[in-house]
Amino acid sequence: MSTVEDDEQDLTRKQRREQAREQRRALEEAEAATAQRRRRLIQLGSVIGVVVVIVIVIVAATSGGGSKGGIEKSSGAGKTPPAVKEVTALLGGIPQSGLTLGNPNAPVTMQYFGDLECPVCKDFTLGALPKLIEKEVRSGKLRIEYRNLETATREPETFRTQQIAALAAGKQAKGWDYIELFYHEQGTEDTGYVTEKYLQELAQQVPGLNLATWTSDRGSPQFTNVVTSDAQAANNAGFTGTPSFLIGKTGQAGHKYEYSSLTDPAGFEAAIASALKE
Repeated sequence: MSTVEDDEQDLTRKQRREQAREQRRALEEAEAATAQRRRRLIQLGSVIGVVVVIVIVIVAATSGGGSKGGIEKSSGAGKTPPAVKEVTALLGGIPQSGLTLGNPNAPVTMQYFGDLECPVCKDFTLGALPKLIEKEVRSGKLRIEYRNLETATREPETFRTQQIAALAAGKQAKGWDYIELFYHEQGTEDTGYVTEKYLQELAQQVPGLNLATWTSDRGSPQFTNVVTSDAQAANNAGFTGTPSFLIGKTGQAGHKYEYSSLTDPAGFEAAIASALKE
């Protein structure tokens, strides 16, 4: 015969069992919920990964061509591309001979050693140079000689080919047009954007350039000799990078100019003024 004490003990044991079952149930539910969240996170991560890949593909497809360098096309039939308009306005009316820009009798000469694929040269060409052309070259105080120094172009043969393309345009007094357009439409370094097609399309943008003559002139050995002599002159001056500059009285040895800014023309203007006083 059970006693009240036995009944109380049985009730207590039953309560403990119920509590244990509730605890196990709660733990199992928590583990199940955790597993479900984990599965959802994995699924979400997979979806995000797929979306990221799609976005990368779309970006590459839409912007890859421009980053590698491509000739700027006109916005419509008969319309001139903006880069051509800008270069034509900058250089219009200024004498050119070979790769020299400005009055041949200008009292000061600046030698600009550059590589057409050099992005730092582009910074100068689109930064301080236009102001120097407008103020110093157009006024007749300064003439600028563009000289060839390989620094950014990976393949020597590509370097010679692109620089000779500019030299051949210079034979028609269009060298600076070609140089300026090249820098305006320069592609990303080391992407191999400089192809024969690129050089030909660039030449087609130069106003007044006779393409047949330009193509024929590119085979002249004299231009290869110019590239070689420019490299020697850069070596003699101690230049190892581009852009590099020599500024001095025309007809005399120029002084090495160490620039502090390629976008602000003030330093160049001071060096030109100093050369005028010599």
